[in-house]
Amino acid sequence: MTLFALLHGGMHHGSSWDLVVHELTSRGHQVVAPDLPVDDDAAGAMEWARVAIDAIDQAPDRGEPDDVIVVGHSISGLCVPVAAALRPFRRMVFVAGLLPVPGKAYVEELAANPDAISFPAPQAAGEGPFGLTWESVRAGFYHDCPEAIAQKAFHQLRHQSFTVFTERCPIDRWPETPSTYVLMRDDRALEAGWVRRNAVDRLGMDLVELDGGHSPFFARAGELCDVLTSVASASAS
Repeated sequence: MTLFALLHGGMHHGSSWDLVVHELTSRGHQVVAPDLPVDDDAAGAMEWARVAIDAIDQAPDRGEPDDVIVVGHSISGLCVPVAAALRPFRRMVFVAGLLPVPGKAYVEELAANPDAISFPAPQAAGEGPFGLTWESVRAGFYHDCPEAIAQKAFHQLRHQSFTVFTERCPIDRWPETPSTYVLMRDDRALEAGWVRRNAVDRLGMDLVELDGGHSPFFARAGELCDVLTSVASASAS
């Protein structure tokens, strides 16, 4: 049994992983999916990481301390290596995730890599956070997700703090924990070229490609679970 710690992306909640949680637990794994304080301007990557670690350490029957795979989606990728610097994990997995640069503010990384994020800048027009419209969120995050699931997710979006972008990354070097990047082939929020330059060329991660857009936990939970359990099996051998 592996304990998976599933960390949600920006504006979302831990419940965004519910379909994947069901898939993983049905296969005998344990899962935690905490709500990160993404809406708290006083909380940066270190605070997010501590919330994740607390959820892991409070999980019942979690097995060996390092038999944990931490999975970060989108913006929570900025806290995954911070958590790995604080606690041993078997592996880090980034699902369409951002990748911090130790000792550097992420806004500097984005300025140097203008092709990284392809989702359009928010426009003050809609009912979502930052004036995001249903149409823009549907097109950028949920284009391949079932309509009912996407609508529910949109109406549950919450405020997103930008502290993790503007603060200096709280670690000074990338952790030695092995890592895998799950590249979504039809991601409309992150560019594949940026992913390959950073995940593979800069950090030497194992790369797995999966069909679909930015939110596979809604659109293809079973396939994402297949990837995660495959990574778990391979890393245990």
